[in-house]
Amino acid sequence: MTVRAKLKPQVNNRREHILEIAAGFFVRKGFNGTSIRDIANAAGMLPGSLYYHFPSKEALLLAVFEEGVTRISEAVDTALADSRGDAWDRLQTACQAHLSALLEGSDFAHVIVRVIPQDAPGAAEELVALRNGYEEKFTALVEALPMLSDTDPSLLRLMLIGALNHVPLWYREGGETPSCLARLFIANLRFAQDCSETHKEET
Repeated sequence: MTVRAKLKPQVNNRREHILEIAAGFFVRKGFNGTSIRDIANAAGMLPGSLYYHFPSKEALLLAVFEEGVTRISEAVDTALADSRGDAWDRLQTACQAHLSALLEGSDFAHVIVRVIPQDAPGAAEELVALRNGYEEKFTALVEALPMLSDTDPSLLRLMLIGALNHVPLWYREGGETPSCLARLFIANLRFAQDCSETHKEET
């Protein structure tokens, strides 16, 4: 039985509060550095009471991760719905929405970057599925680009998402906006493609 199947649907206004607190702990202390007791104490409840909502720490992580994926996915979808540019413009729009969610959003989006599936073996398969489901948006956007025939779109996508997810580690408040960073990222990718094409034509 998967972790998702074990989750008990609860109609309780404390659930969102627990998720918010857990997201903060997972971002700042990591999954393995966070205990159920940490989260329960911060939520003002006994550890046993928390298990009433989530049968395990892995199940709690999965719920937090899923909420993070939902929020960042909806941000990208909303941005793309208003995009009328070419393929490069649409990719830039998605990158901007992704960065905005990471730099200006809640801890939920950061959990996707901070916690890797290998940290929670019991939920790894489902965490990977959630992450891959979101990244399919970028797969479609990258594959729509006018690229050179020898460009590996999968590698390009992984490089781009890796670079985007690394931004919170070096970003300083007051620096470039998500819009500016997205424009620079895509400009560099596009420049590399244009230079390679020019080089091929010259040779």
